[in-house]
Amino acid sequence: MLHNNETEMRAEQNALDTNDYCEENLDLNFLEELETDSKYLSMLKEHGEEILNDPRYLKLKEFIQHGNVTVYEHCIYVCLCALKINSKLKAGAELRALVRGALLHDYFLYDWHDGSAPGNIHPKLHGFYHPGIALRNAVKDFILSEREKDIIKKHMWPLTINPPRCREAWIICLADKYASTLETLKLRKGKIAVNYA
Repeated sequence: MLHNNETEMRAEQNALDTNDYCEENLDLNFLEELETDSKYLSMLKEHGEEILNDPRYLKLKEFIQHGNVTVYEHCIYVCLCALKINSKLKAGAELRALVRGALLHDYFLYDWHDGSAPGNIHPKLHGFYHPGIALRNAVKDFILSEREKDIIKKHMWPLTINPPRCREAWIICLADKYASTLETLKLRKGKIAVNYA
């Protein structure tokens, strides 16, 4: 039987192995399919209900993140993607922290495309500064664990100099980059089908 470290190392190697990569096999419906997966939806609702029903959080529906995807939708996609990554890699993440950190990772509450928007204090350096702004907003509006704070503060690593300190933050870092890439390249379009609030 493999020790935990060896199992984790093999899972990481398999996840990062691109030898068998074929563009034709790229599943562009990955995020849409996640939205219909009852397993991940129930985890999202169970651990994220307080946040998803908060009127302050619902303001994220007013801001565009990438393409035509709102910040609200982006955070849900990142959460669902992170839940699937955690499950597939058998990473053993703390689900409450994973869900809440994912939902709040971009809780910056302004239009980052508008340099004069209130709250956008570093318009040309949004990628570097928004994790700290999101964390300040989240701590003000919600009670957060140390893991949840680490997720929010470090989800933009390596732009944030200090790397994540917990597995949940590493998973969100990966899920965010995956979802953001699909959204930015407009491979992920449209609106979410489920009303989470």
